[in-house]
Amino acid sequence: MTSEYGKDPGLSYNKYLRVPELLDLQTRLSEPQSHDELLFIVIHQTYELWFKQILHEIDGAIVWMDEGRSFRVNHSLKAITAIEKIMVSQIHILESMAQIGFLEFRDKLNPASGFQSMQFRELEFVSGQKDEKILDFFSFDEFAFSRLQERFDKPSLADAFWALLGREGFAVETREDRIASTVEILTHPEKHANLFNMQDLLIDHDENISLWRYHHVLMVERMLGMKRGTGGSDGVGYLMTTLTKKFFPELWEARTHLKLN
Repeated sequence: MTSEYGKDPGLSYNKYLRVPELLDLQTRLSEPQSHDELLFIVIHQTYELWFKQILHEIDGAIVWMDEGRSFRVNHSLKAITAIEKIMVSQIHILESMAQIGFLEFRDKLNPASGFQSMQFRELEFVSGQKDEKILDFFSFDEFAFSRLQERFDKPSLADAFWALLGREGFAVETREDRIASTVEILTHPEKHANLFNMQDLLIDHDENISLWRYHHVLMVERMLGMKRGTGGSDGVGYLMTTLTKKFFPELWEARTHLKLN
């Protein structure tokens, strides 16, 4: 017999979601405590949870690409792009902080930096943008380094996509092959409907991360101007150098070569 609703439930909302533990994770460093520091922590912890879910979806998409399950791949890619749109808009909540309020606790963050977000670096690696210098940067952190090394060594989402195209009969050996194969898919979208949708969703993923980077740059400049980053980087200057990075450059370049027959 089930218990009466709301009375001594075997499993409650708070127990399932570990709400008491969750609410205990926002530890402010400022003294006296800055009002805006809680928002800063909550936003960044939320990002880390979104990164976790995106990595979960990408890992699933890679498995399903390997199995040739295009519908399931596209379903996960849609989830990824939906989350990323929220991530872009979420950045601007930080702009509700007063600039002087941010400075009340910013110096307490040294030498921590967003550059050290292990999961964002995992997202880059698993999407296809692997950088050995970034991997080496995490050598001081055994937990992060082992996770990133695994991502670095395994096939990426981009690798899985090109392998799938190869099994579908497209040439993918060289960069030029991959561009030409993408042009073929773009030229005949109805003939290659699942692959057309897939490459379009991969472009969405790439574009959303680029938008996230760009909006992040604007937010940082709005809040801090050209101050150096807490981790010692050039701040906005460094962030600007990341804006041209692409996970799937061949998909973007194929648009240049597309033409009417």
